[in-house]
Amino acid sequence: MTMTPAAPLPLLVLGQGRDLHSERGVECPGDLPSPSDPDLVARARAAKEALGDKVFVLGHHYQRNEVIELADVTGDSFKLAKEAAARPDAPWIVFCGVHFMAESADILTSDEQTVILPDLAAGCSMADMAAIAQVEDCWDELVAAGVADDTVPVTYMNSSAAIKAFTGRYGGTICTSSNARTALTWALDRTGGVDGTGKVLFLPDQHLGRNTWARDLGRSLDDCVVWDPHRPMGGLTVEQLRDARMILWRGHCSVHGRFTTEAVAAARAEIPGVKVIVHPECRHEVVELADEVGSTEKIIQTIAAAPAGTAWAVGTELNLVQRLAQMFPEQRIAFLEKNVCYCSTMNRIDLPHLVWALESLVEGRVVNPIRVDEQVAADARRALDQMLALPGETSKD
Repeated sequence: MTMTPAAPLPLLVLGQGRDLHSERGVECPGDLPSPSDPDLVARARAAKEALGDKVFVLGHHYQRNEVIELADVTGDSFKLAKEAAARPDAPWIVFCGVHFMAESADILTSDEQTVILPDLAAGCSMADMAAIAQVEDCWDELVAAGVADDTVPVTYMNSSAAIKAFTGRYGGTICTSSNARTALTWALDRTGGVDGTGKVLFLPDQHLGRNTWARDLGRSLDDCVVWDPHRPMGGLTVEQLRDARMILWRGHCSVHGRFTTEAVAAARAEIPGVKVIVHPECRHEVVELADEVGSTEKIIQTIAAAPAGTAWAVGTELNLVQRLAQMFPEQRIAFLEKNVCYCSTMNRIDLPHLVWALESLVEGRVVNPIRVDEQVAADARRALDQMLALPGETSKD
């Protein structure tokens, strides 16, 4: 896919100043890494051609352009995992994303296929905020508090295989940001319905859980408590746990958690007639101020369908926002936050790592295979299958 030069993004002023508020970090670098040597592009294409149908390259929307241009399919994490499973004749799946995504692809593909992550350091800060030992300890505390029998775990796709497996063992379901409302409704129906007294343990992104409960289901924020795994009893009392309907894990996306209400106000002040569109991983107060809220796929579809001349301030990962500005030059597309950088872990999948992975396959060597333990995979698959059985759309996150 050939990209045309993009107009400057009016709100994109990176790396200026510091902000030590929680979830916002400090200074970030002002520029994306420079494109790789053109020789690497030729080497990557030559390796792909030599491998032919034996390799299938998946590219997540948040990858840099030079990686996306080499992908056979682009999309969000669960869509890509399903695409891999739909290519059983490809023995090698090269996943240009992060670790939890490659795990999901390994769970959903056959034993004859091998999923490869070009850089094993490509992780997800959100997924890392819920370690399996912490989650098991949390469940033990819920049992001790007498509320576990009325609690169903719902786990966001952006989680490790071990947390998905925990969810499967305890009768819960996985969700994406597109079907979180459906997943919550299903979970609550198992314990008396939305108007009942049953609870959901929502892992690992507190913001998606809170936004789905309050915005999509129209329920009170007073029903939500946040479980902090670094504090005894999650920092909560038994009474708080018994009164709560949503037990939100204290996790967040290190990119989406940084967007602020001040950024929304600045966009409205600086861009006449702007529409603000954000991902539901953003904080609740930001989501409440936005004109549109939706998954990465929905953001793309919404902007693609908008009339020429529409102005957008987009609250999601920088690589995608820049790509949207290039794809739709007839619209005015700005990055919502002035002090947010791209997803650093996603960007570990660069062209040198991708070339190394592909050329190694040409030479008969499989590098960085992702293999989920058989029992963990079986339990996680149970939770994923439950999601697939939910009504409505499940292929976008």
